Amino acid sequence: MKWNKQFKYPSSTRALINGARYYEINNKKLPSVTEIIKSTESEDKRQSLKQWRDRIGDAEADKIMTISSERGTAMHKYIEEHLVGQKHLNIEASTNEPYLMAEKIIHDGLYSLDELWGCEVTLSYPDLYAGTADACGVYDGIQSIIDFKQSNKPKKRQWIEDYFIQLAAYAMAHNIEYSTNISQGIILMCTPPPQLIFQKFVIDGEEFKNYQDKFLEKVNQFNSMGSIN
Repeated sequence: MKWNKQFKYPSSTRALINGARYYEINNKKLPSVTEIIKSTESEDKRQSLKQWRDRIGDAEADKIMTISSERGTAMHKYIEEHLVGQKHLNIEASTNEPYLMAEKIIHDGLYSLDELWGCEVTLSYPDLYAGTADACGVYDGIQSIIDFKQSNKPKKRQWIEDYFIQLAAYAMAHNIEYSTNISQGIILMCTPPPQLIFQKFVIDGEEFKNYQDKFLEKVNQFNSMGSIN
């Protein structure tokens, strides 16, 4: 992999406005990609989450979500350090779940990353939305957005449509801001030890374009809900 720092990504701050997550970039407040997706999720998905909470109880559900969030944050940090060349020896590697998951993704998924433009970079589509991409560059010879995910159990493709929509949104923002031609989204996912099951999901072609259309529909729906611009 080679670094190609050809794009200057903006700095940003984050804020909650009426309970919704926004980015502030160059004095412009833009709703986050994840907020738009979450706010416009289907009633079926809301009910599914509610049923899960009802089944195991709020305390256990909150515990699982907190553990998953902290583990995912740490895993991302290790991968980012690897990508920018600041990786340090982890003396607790054999018992550190996020580190082991990061190593699995690096070993099994990042060998195809030919060129890195940036990681943990802020992207925005003028006047519409903003977000943070885990990585962007050239993957298997194709301009791509790459996202790293942790999961408590292996996923089926049909369960992670929101992840694909997220990648499509980031790609549109990058393409319009930097005149790139990102046409592929990559999800690299791993479950915790002891299984450490790695999965790679790829979207491209018409499927990728369809997810871009789906996200723009969500943007329109979000804006119609009375959110600020």
